[in-house]
Amino acid sequence: MSRFWACLMLVLGIATSICQAADALVVPAAPAAQEAGAAPSQILVMLHLPAPHFRPDANYGGRYADDSGRSARHRIAQELAQAYGLTLLNDWPMAVLGVDCYVMGVPASASPAHVVESLSRDARVEWVQAMEIFQARQQNKSPDPLFPVQPVAREWHLAEIHQTATGRNIKVAVVDSGIEDRHPDLQGQVALKENFVDGNPYVAETHGTAVAGIIAAREGNGIGIVGVAPGAKLLALRACWESPDKTTQCNSFTLGKAINFAITHGANVINLSLSGPPDRLLQRLLDAALSRGIAVIAAVDPHSPGGGFPASYPGVMAVSDGGGGGKGGLAKVFIAPGRDIPTTVPGSQWRFVSGSSYAAAHVSGMMALLLELRPVRNAPRGQGEVVVHAIDVIAPLAAGAIDICATMTQTTGKCLCSCTSTHASKENHSL
Repeated sequence: MSRFWACLMLVLGIATSICQAADALVVPAAPAAQEAGAAPSQILVMLHLPAPHFRPDANYGGRYADDSGRSARHRIAQELAQAYGLTLLNDWPMAVLGVDCYVMGVPASASPAHVVESLSRDARVEWVQAMEIFQARQQNKSPDPLFPVQPVAREWHLAEIHQTATGRNIKVAVVDSGIEDRHPDLQGQVALKENFVDGNPYVAETHGTAVAGIIAAREGNGIGIVGVAPGAKLLALRACWESPDKTTQCNSFTLGKAINFAITHGANVINLSLSGPPDRLLQRLLDAALSRGIAVIAAVDPHSPGGGFPASYPGVMAVSDGGGGGKGGLAKVFIAPGRDIPTTVPGSQWRFVSGSSYAAAHVSGMMALLLELRPVRNAPRGQGEVVVHAIDVIAPLAAGAIDICATMTQTTGKCLCSCTSTHASKENHSL
């Protein structure tokens, strides 16, 4: 612990003035902050993908072969673009949904809503939607930047729990901005990384690296922090990008590509520390993930009356840091540590962060621990049980602080850490 103190104090002594955090919130995106090379107004056009089509092998990278079917659909997309005065910009197979997704630019002289309405009546189109924008905003710095202790180490009894489970062999997909996999606390923790932001190379960025460290930072290396699930392997899926003003954004297309990739590459948990408006493409992909037993964890937007999407989507585990707001309209919100959390940031450094993005990361790590202990867990059958303490006396089932000791005891039948919790209410939750 003394080495951890020394390292963290040194880093904080250098970086106190730039101690920042990110939490999820959707706001209108400026054109310059959209995906590199993207037009200011874009729509997504889905064309039906006839089976058989998706045959991944050892060399499959997410795209499809240039066969006659693909060429035919591309010609249809070109015809649609020409007929409706659009610009064909990009495409990607959403194999788990049976559609090809085409990004089309809408000219400034046209109304995107009108174009969507017109295309939705075209028999060649499976469905069409607007390109939605998702954004992670910067928060105020931690109020006590020298606070060196991980709250999760105390509140969740990590040292005791790690004697039984570390998330070994569990794949956690971090759909976020870029992760610094060479960080000393993340070396060897990233199984693979993929970039879904076209025209923008994979780079290490703050939000994604911070989320990754909370989930799976190395244990026992003598420096830094310990992740909730240090035995888990991360899929570093860059679907968001950091803008010059330090905001972090994603859109429907980049997120869709990343979630599709996570599903087809065996993710057990998908972490979505972001929020935005309801999105049909992402809803369909979340349905596909949940139907396969993948645990989907999302951050609650404290500024949205409904908690924001995807936290509000049925089957998704909505997580807050307990800071208030964002519960209205949600059947259940899980509260996890999310205030003054030391974690990894680019440049082989550590920093304190706060927000529901990081609370969600804690729960993704917890799910990796539970899945290691009960690998046959299946989401649709709701086999997973998370024990919580009710913290809202008016609506006690709406929000609860996770009692990980009681949850682990419920899973294993053995007392793994503090077993003296009282007033805990056991809740079934489809994972």
